[in-house]
Amino acid sequence: MPLALVALAVTAFAIGTTEFAAMGLLPQVADSLHVSIPQAGWLISAYAVGVVIGAPLLTAAAAGRPRKAVLVALAGLFATGNLLCALAPDFWSLAAARLVTGLPHGAFFGAGAVAAAELVAPHRRARAVAVMFSGLTVANIIGVPAATLLGQHLGWRATMLVVVAIGAAGTLAIARLVPELPSPAQAGLRHELSAFRSGQLWLALGTVVFGCGGFFACYSYIAPLLTEVSGYATGSVTLVLALFGVGMTIGNVVGGFAADRALRPTVCVAFLLLAATLALFAVTARTEWSAAVTVVLIGMFGFAIVPAVQTLVLQKARQAPTLASATVQGAFNLANAQGAYFGGLALDAGLGWTSPTLVGSGLAASGAAIALVAWAADRRRPEPAGPTAVVALAADGGAVDGVATDPVGVDGGAVDGVDPEAAVRG
Repeated sequence: MPLALVALAVTAFAIGTTEFAAMGLLPQVADSLHVSIPQAGWLISAYAVGVVIGAPLLTAAAAGRPRKAVLVALAGLFATGNLLCALAPDFWSLAAARLVTGLPHGAFFGAGAVAAAELVAPHRRARAVAVMFSGLTVANIIGVPAATLLGQHLGWRATMLVVVAIGAAGTLAIARLVPELPSPAQAGLRHELSAFRSGQLWLALGTVVFGCGGFFACYSYIAPLLTEVSGYATGSVTLVLALFGVGMTIGNVVGGFAADRALRPTVCVAFLLLAATLALFAVTARTEWSAAVTVVLIGMFGFAIVPAVQTLVLQKARQAPTLASATVQGAFNLANAQGAYFGGLALDAGLGWTSPTLVGSGLAASGAAIALVAWAADRRRPEPAGPTAVVALAADGGAVDGVATDPVGVDGGAVDGVDPEAAVRG
């Protein structure tokens, strides 16, 4: 495994910690800033809105620039945003700082996913993307529980300062370990926008916006659900959050392997299992042990989707993947925002702490339906045959073992002087 993937995973760990720790710290933030828990949930939506805004804008601004420099700049901006959060004097300042922190998220994972795919052989692309996203899942095993525990004892601002340090470490790791990857030959905003002519790309984004909203409808309010319904003590919530992270890690690994073998079935089955498990959680949340088991399953099925969908988007936008890959992160965070919003509406309506899980089940089922429609459309009108894999690059930016494993690069241009059209004809 290239060390560059580890560097990307370290920054993903910092991003995952700051994104998901906010969900575990909602009671502390609400108490500190004198707002309700549903209002504190707006901080989750503020971060998500930042991702949605920043993903296309920062990716467009970075078009044509060396990917390593872009990744370093985005990681640095993320660390700065967390510092603003730690220093925020009131709720609205914190909400604004959360929005700023979210700006580089989508662009980072978009560029990072493409970079990760360039570092390995074509048949290992989904697994390479999964390695980068493992930073998010490990964050939910170690980072989020530790951040929640720290926030409960020293305050949420201490958690933000620790994330600043992790983000700075990730920035340095990228600068040191990620090779100078070549810029796409056809780089530019117009070229990147060309990917969005694909109806299949829009369907893939739709599965994320609606389907993954189910995961976030539940996860956004997991801390009060565990204390008010399952009977966990406040200090025990960190253990259950770690179990969530274990499930996410298992799902991320399994999803990566499954997606490399059967991409469409992996997406559809993962959404269907997520919908069923979220509905079940409304019942199993009543006791501690069954709640813990179900939390692991929700994390597993929810994150099995991530490498599969990310790889699907790279496939459907193979000639201009960077903006599309960043946009899928915006889609994930639209899912985050709407999941938190609709889950909060159910709580405000007095439907009880388990109501967000039922809302989430409905959203996940809608994602499965869209994925099935997209799969059927693909079978009716398969895309033209031709090379679709991303070129595998060694750590020094050259071809793996001196051989260009695919004549078409990420940008759809020729590699090592090979004309992609000639490759298709040959």
